[in-house]
Amino acid sequence: MTVDPNAATQSFPPPQPARRAPGAARYLVPALVAAAVAVGLGVYGRTHDPAGTAFNIAGFSSTGAVKSWLATTAFFFALVQLVSAFMVYGKLPGPRWAPKLHRWSGRIAFVVAVPVAVHCLYALGYQTYETRVMAHSILGCFFFGVFSAKMLLLRSERLPGWLLPLVGGLVFTALTLIWLTSALWFFRTFGVTT
Repeated sequence: MTVDPNAATQSFPPPQPARRAPGAARYLVPALVAAAVAVGLGVYGRTHDPAGTAFNIAGFSSTGAVKSWLATTAFFFALVQLVSAFMVYGKLPGPRWAPKLHRWSGRIAFVVAVPVAVHCLYALGYQTYETRVMAHSILGCFFFGVFSAKMLLLRSERLPGWLLPLVGGLVFTALTLIWLTSALWFFRTFGVTT
């Protein structure tokens, strides 16, 4: 193609905008938010005077039973999350609606976990009188922090392929350990009651 230097306009393709590498702030902001949420919950739980109870649901023998069943429900949906995540990432065969199953099971797990956390923070606070209780307190704060980071990262573009599975795995692991140090302990100590 020859170019006429006297022509008023040329039909050159427009220059492509320079693609910048993702900045560290894209990862730093979710990490800082996670730390702020976890520390904020811990500080609130530690400085708040425990009220002893926050709620009870008719038909349950105690708030401990309510919390244990809600935590078990959240843990069940977290298991659905885990299996559906393997489907979404192609590690397990799954239906086309596996991404919807993944999203909705996560939403349900979170919504069910919130009243448990509110009760723990308001009624019991951040406790350290025993190793199991201290681990449960730390894990509860960590769970909501890392969950916050995951929600922020979901809206980011061009993430490394390993990042969301890693953060999702941390969320699942934290919730599993929370369930082990609370609901499972309750059922083993007081029996499977309602």
